Amino acid sequence: MNVPKLSVVIPVYNEKDNLPQLIDRCLAACNKTSRGFEIILVDDGSRDGSRDIISQAADCHPEVVAVILNRNYGQHAAVFAGLDQSKGEIVVTLDADLQNPPEEIPNLVREMDRGVDVVGTVRENRKDTVFRRGASALINRIVRRTTGVMMHDYGCMLRAYRRSIVNAMLQCRERSTFIPILANSFAGSTAEIPVRHAPRKNGESKYSFLKLISLQFDMLTSMSTFPLRLLSFMGAVIATCGVGFGVLLMVLRFVYGAAWAAEGVFTLFAVLFVFIGAQFIGLGLLGEYIGRIYHDVRCRPRFFIQEIRGSNPSPAEGRSTLSNRNTDHESDHMTLNSGETHESCRTCLP
Repeated sequence: MNVPKLSVVIPVYNEKDNLPQLIDRCLAACNKTSRGFEIILVDDGSRDGSRDIISQAADCHPEVVAVILNRNYGQHAAVFAGLDQSKGEIVVTLDADLQNPPEEIPNLVREMDRGVDVVGTVRENRKDTVFRRGASALINRIVRRTTGVMMHDYGCMLRAYRRSIVNAMLQCRERSTFIPILANSFAGSTAEIPVRHAPRKNGESKYSFLKLISLQFDMLTSMSTFPLRLLSFMGAVIATCGVGFGVLLMVLRFVYGAAWAAEGVFTLFAVLFVFIGAQFIGLGLLGEYIGRIYHDVRCRPRFFIQEIRGSNPSPAEGRSTLSNRNTDHESDHMTLNSGETHESCRTCLP
């Protein structure tokens, strides 16, 4: 059997009413790309019969691959399970709720053919609630400032990735992560295209208010230790205000006398501000060390080699390579084949 050039990964959780139409529309859209493809449907512990529909589709269509998880692990864990099974040089991720039309897949593939590593999408005329649109706009602005990658809609799962980027993501072992941000940390070039957005017709959103808040925290903490450093900044501001307040009290005491200073009560407030600021600075320094531990335990590769040319080429010339440098400053190159799973090529930095 020929290795597919295109993989479409779709996490599914209680979407039985959408699945028949989703599968038909995905098959029609992928056929328009004029290349071999596979559609990987990952059942994330559904309880409404979605598993049976996925299994039947895999039996009826050779292009459909069913990945059944034993319980619900969450959307991003399900996407990673699908990425692990994918074989295509281009991998597209898509939600199963049909709010992002599968007919947009050829547009993403066309943009990927221009040579970029990641193609993001921007939902036009979003059909979501005001809260979701507002929270999304805030987080997108924070992500752009933190990562430096000027994408405008990190919350849209309809995206395309090159095989080398997928292999790089599979090397990362942290459990709380956000796939679009993780992919952009490895991407050498990115692009963004507008896509249509439709209201949900069947079923209900799997993201409650609390889950949306949890997702925002995952997005923020997976890309930066800025919240920890914010403690030091706040401590410095409070301590500076305390010192300034103390100097002001001293000047005013000499000008207006001891009675104005309430017999030293205001001075106690100034001293208190200084000590509170010092505590925040201490917490910030402690958080800095915790942040360094956090970065180390995630075991992300230090650098990503896409290609090596010149003398003494490696046997994997032309394929993507992840390299990690050990404490003796020796290079340890690991070639990632398109069909190889991340369990067999796990690596952790010292």
